[in-house]
Amino acid sequence: MIKQLLIGIVCSAAVLTLGILIGHFGINKSSNSAPSWVKDVMKGVDESLIEKFLSEVDNIQIQENLMVLTKVPHMATTAGDEQTVQFMLKRWQDPETGLDQAWREEYMVYLSFPDPENPNKVTVVSPSDTVQYTAREKEKSYTSDQDDPEVVQPYAAYSPAGHPKGKLVYANQGKPSDYQLLNNTVDLRGTIAITRYGGAGRADKAINGAPYGVIGVLVYTDPLDINDGRMSDTNETYPHSWYLPPSGVERGSFNTHYGDLLTPYLAAKDETYRIPAKDITGIPPIPIQPIGFEDAYKLICELGGEAAPNLWQGSFNCTYNFGGPGFKQTSTFNNSDVKLDIFNHEKLKNSSNVMGVIRGSVEPDRYVIYGNHRDSWVHGAIDPSSGTSVMLELTRVLGRMVKQGKWRPRRSIIFGSWGAEEFGLIGSAEYTEQYFTKLSERTVAYINVDIAVFANATLRASGMPSLQNVIFKSSKQVDAPGLDSTSVYDNWIQYANRTSPTHGLIPKVGYLSGAGSDYAAFVHYLGITSIDISYTYDRSKTNARIYPAYHTAYDTFDYASKYIDPGFVSHQAIARTAGSVLIRLADSLLLPLNCSDYAETLEDYLNTAVTLYQLQLQNKQISMEPLKRAVANFRSAATHLDQVVRTSDLANETPLKVRRINDQLMLLDRAFLDPLAFPDKYAFRHVIWASSSAGKPTFPGLADAYANAESSEESSAWNKVHYHLSVLSQAIEGAAHTLVDVI
Repeated sequence: MIKQLLIGIVCSAAVLTLGILIGHFGINKSSNSAPSWVKDVMKGVDESLIEKFLSEVDNIQIQENLMVLTKVPHMATTAGDEQTVQFMLKRWQDPETGLDQAWREEYMVYLSFPDPENPNKVTVVSPSDTVQYTAREKEKSYTSDQDDPEVVQPYAAYSPAGHPKGKLVYANQGKPSDYQLLNNTVDLRGTIAITRYGGAGRADKAINGAPYGVIGVLVYTDPLDINDGRMSDTNETYPHSWYLPPSGVERGSFNTHYGDLLTPYLAAKDETYRIPAKDITGIPPIPIQPIGFEDAYKLICELGGEAAPNLWQGSFNCTYNFGGPGFKQTSTFNNSDVKLDIFNHEKLKNSSNVMGVIRGSVEPDRYVIYGNHRDSWVHGAIDPSSGTSVMLELTRVLGRMVKQGKWRPRRSIIFGSWGAEEFGLIGSAEYTEQYFTKLSERTVAYINVDIAVFANATLRASGMPSLQNVIFKSSKQVDAPGLDSTSVYDNWIQYANRTSPTHGLIPKVGYLSGAGSDYAAFVHYLGITSIDISYTYDRSKTNARIYPAYHTAYDTFDYASKYIDPGFVSHQAIARTAGSVLIRLADSLLLPLNCSDYAETLEDYLNTAVTLYQLQLQNKQISMEPLKRAVANFRSAATHLDQVVRTSDLANETPLKVRRINDQLMLLDRAFLDPLAFPDKYAFRHVIWASSSAGKPTFPGLADAYANAESSEESSAWNKVHYHLSVLSQAIEGAAHTLVDVI
């Protein structure tokens, strides 16, 4: 009995000892070896991968992309557009260099077209209706590109059809102030106004004139504004240089809202409710038609009446007169009218976005979106195919890395090839409306590369201030095209710079305060941190408001390869720079967004507002103190978050802390959204970056309200100024609270 007891005790002791040893060594081993996912979760940007990406971006591949994309005109919803859809899908579904997934998103959208059977006409007609002069119906051919039967006649999309006839007047840029001045001299009732591009939006040239009785509008590009005064196609303009030929006409969408016009705030699917067409706002109420400057010359130089102001004069070798209304008595057009015969019509058409994705490995529910529209007015070599060719090269390099198992981003990357942008940013706007909630909650940033290369002098970037640091870092890594031992950053700072209180002399980054490209819905509607990147020209050498062949039949591969970017090295520099920004946003452990840079911009805006408005507002018993406190609190909160980041060893912190800080950075711009702040501006909700007509470098709603109050005779107009001060103060305070520790 005792023997059995001793044996039991010994066995029990042996088992206990063995268990202790196993437990000790097992626990000790596991404590020194974290699960494999921990390393992946805390991994950041691999600089060697970025270097590899930069080395593999190929300018010849970009050139070949552009050659394919510009073979035929590809206006939205045409057969040429469908060819580009198929080309994008083929590339993004390639088994060796494609993306994880690619598909098309379709929308039924409201578009405006000319009638090929009844071309729009502009004529000068005598009192007996004899045609004395007819403007060109199509641009002059210099290469086979202009002879393509799919080249659309120049027209103003969304201009109503009609046949107005009246005496001609010259209304400069068609701004409200232009029409007001003209109306002080000339009776505008029943007149046709000729205006030049610039100064006011396309549609506004007609919208502003209609209240004065103007019944039709012509618009042209003055050589002073686009060609540095050059006018002859014998030796000065294309095909001899980059300048616009005399018959060149800028097409465009003549509407002030973005997105599908019949489905405001709703994605334009087949079954979606549509408002009646008669309820559409923001389009011309009277017919409008673009013409070339050779035809504008014939008309303007024959005008009678008083001479227009010096600021209204252009490059023609004649005095620009107001119009009598009508032509000079000595003109062969004396007593004649100008007649517009506009046969535009509207259609519901199926338009496609082409979408692609590389799924994230750690945070697949966080998106970095890279977009560019695909449709053009004609061949669209620069607008938009320079951007599409860059995007295709970027996805080729990244896609191959993914397919070869060499890389997968931390966060998901979504690529968007937007459709029907030229008709009002439709594809991107419909996408944001369809996926409003998902994109609002999950999108880190949006990168827009529309016209990748306007010219080959320097980088240009516009975006939220928080992205300033990442574009600087990326541009320092890329060689400036054609310059030895000079980075894109060092070249950029020579062309556009500013002095920052924090950083000293730095390149100047612009702001996305309008709706000029597909960033609009992401910035203004969703409040997503965004940036627009391109290469552009030396503004000290030209006054061109944009590259001269913009939206004309001359924006071709021949034009791009000869005069915009021979060798496609500027395209390559943009692909490298934008790609580096994309990788850093997708791969960084901590998002490379800087709230203190945002604070600096708010302080600049505040200082301007105080200088411009404070004295008058004090006289109106309106205080700016709440706005001053809000900006100061934002600076304090941004400094606090910077301190949290600096003092944290994030690679060894809990992933939840990293995620929390990243969410604070990601959602910052959402805090500046106010859906009620701008009831007269469709889909503008961002109180810092909304468009403004006041032209002041400060808070847009405040600037516009102040300008309106100053010009108004109603004392109640100052209430709107007070309202916008309150909107701003509370939005900035709210944004500051998102940056401090959670309570």
